[in-house]
Order: sequence, then C-alpha cells, then structure tokens
Amino acid sequence: MINYSTYMKANPTDESAPLKAYARVQMTELMTFDKFVKHIADHNGVYTRGTVKGVVSDMCECLVEMLLSGRKVMLGDLGDFWISISSVGADSLQDFTAQNIKEVNIVFTPGEDFQNLAGRATFNLVSSRLAQQATLKAEKSGQTTVDLEAAKNKKPSGGSQGGSTTTEPDDNQEGNPLL
Repeated sequence: MINYSTYMKANPTDESAPLKAYARVQMTELMTFDKFVKHIADHNGVYTRGTVKGVVSDMCECLVEMLLSGRKVMLGDLGDFWISISSVGADSLQDFTAQNIKEVNIVFTPGEDFQNLAGRATFNLVSSRLAQQATLKAEKSGQTTVDLEAAKNKKPSGGSQGGSTTTEPDDNQEGNPLL
C-alpha cells in the first residue's frame, strides 16, 4: 500500500493561475541494502544472505564497469541502464575538450515489470508530515486541539525546499498540505 498526502501548489510557469492539489508519497520505511538483501534471501530460501549480498554487490560493481566502458546494459525485467553526459559549451569544435564534460549521469529505463505500477498499487490517503508533527507535538504537550493552519504555514526545518509534482517521497512538505 502506498501512503500519500495532498498539498496545494502553484503553477511555476503561471503564478496567477489558481493553486492545484497534488499528491506526495509518504514513505513508510527507508530500506537499507542489508534489509533488502535479507528480504530477497527470505523470499526463496535457496540462497543465503551472504550469497545474495555478494551477487547484488558484484552486479553493481560490474554495472558501473560496463557503463564506464560505454555499454548499455539490459537487465531484462529490471530495465536498461546507460550513461549520458553533461558538458559546458565551447566556442568551437576545436576548443571543446574532455575538460568541458562536467557530469556523467546514469539513465535508467524501467523494464516491463516496473513500468507504471499504478495499476498494481493501492493508495491510502494520510495526513501530511507537517500535520502529523503538529498532532504529535500537541499530544506530547497535553493539548486537545491542533492549529493545522499554523502547522501548514510553518516553514519545515532542515531539508530542501525543492518541489515536485511527481510522486517522489519527500518528508518536507511544501505549500499547504491537505488532510
């Protein structure tokens, strides 16, 4: 089940447009590499955690090696990996050198099993992180009511203020989260 909350956001290209409601994923757990390896090992019981960890670690190392050698790596149902580069422009072709290349980025195209998971997902609307924090603070201090408007207008502490209309998890809600 995917927990999500909603928030109001302005159109960045038209600030006069009315705010619109968007969804934001509320991540329930950060799964570490070791936890994920244990989960895989527990799923089929044939391979030990050590074997799974070794295979996944070796796969990552080999994937980097193949990408840096200019190969596109197709991992079946998982998807395809390749690299792209970002560079600073030069005045002419003759002036361009490898020094103009500033970033090597990994591009991932999900395989069929990972494309548009919406058809297989179930969704659960939950309170925004700011509303959850305000409620917890009120409970701890013995209050019986919560001023959600004040919580919604409070600037989150820490983290970035970057916004998105995608479903990437973000604990620092921006805008006006709705319940």
